[in-house]
This record gives sequence, C-alpha cells and structure tokens, in this order.
Amino acid sequence: MELCWHGRGGQGVVTANEILAETAIREGKYVKAFPEFGPERMGAPIRAFTRISSEPIRVHSQVYEPDIVIVLDPTLVGKVKITDGLKKDGIVLANYPGSPKELQDALQTDAKCCTVDATKISTEEIGRPMANTSMLGALVRISPIVSFSSLEDQMTSKFTGKLPDKVIVKNLSALKRAYSEVL
Repeated sequence: MELCWHGRGGQGVVTANEILAETAIREGKYVKAFPEFGPERMGAPIRAFTRISSEPIRVHSQVYEPDIVIVLDPTLVGKVKITDGLKKDGIVLANYPGSPKELQDALQTDAKCCTVDATKISTEEIGRPMANTSMLGALVRISPIVSFSSLEDQMTSKFTGKLPDKVIVKNLSALKRAYSEVL
C-alpha cells in the first residue's frame, strides 16, 4: 500500500505519517515513511510518503503511483496536482467541507473521492484547526491499513508525556469522530 500526503508546513502531515508508520510497525508490517520538504517554512506546501507491506520493502524512492492520496489542507485542492500518478483504483481522501462528488469536480477526476471536514472536527474536538489526527481516523475507515484500536494505542503512546492527558483525549475524540463522519 502506497500513500501520498499533501498539506502545509505546521499542519501535522509529518506527525500523521509517523503515527501511521509506527502503528503499522506495531502490527508487524514493513514500512517506509518520510517527508519531502520544499522551503522549510510554516504554511509552505509539503508532501509525505508512506509504504506499508507484509513483505520487506526494497523501494527507496518517493511514491509515484499512490493507492491513496490524503489531503490535509483543502486550499490545496485545485492548486496542487493531487491526483498525479494515482492508481486507476486509487482513492483521494481530503479534508474538504463538500461532498465526494464536489471534490471529484474540483479535482476534475473520476477517481473515488472521500471527504471529511477534519478542520471542523478538530476545531470542535481539540479547540484548534489541526486536522492530522482526524484524517488518520478517516483513513483507517476508508482503508483498513491498520486497525483502529492499534491507531488509538499508538497515538496515546506517542503523545503521553508530550501532551497533557486532556489534549490526548481530545485528539482521540477527533480520531473517532472523523472515523464515523467520513463520506
């Protein structure tokens, strides 16, 4: 399974990618996960890549033909070539307030599109527009790359000692809500 993440610096793209990779490793899978930075500044477009397999991964390049594209920033829709290389049966998952059909139209694609208003969810659940954990919840709903319970455990483990317990609980609430609200 190959994924390409699109977002902007400071939105948690790298953290979401790491959490997914660490969860897959916990489940005994092989993983390659890394970011690609352009200008290293807050708000600049960035990408990250994830490969997850039950077999050792021998490819050491960026992902050119993703199975899933995850978009954390809805302002990138129509501005960045999000669907470049997307496999024929690939999926676009976007933090997008519109319907999947509206996203397809905006991207001018026939690819399967899934949407979740992760910004709204994170603002309401966490208290700030940090969509990365919400997008992880939506991702494991549309494609069971890792189990939801393993993802919850990994998030708790990763954030314990770094964030207050109440913030961890809020992130887990955002994860669960996006899992149930993705279209």
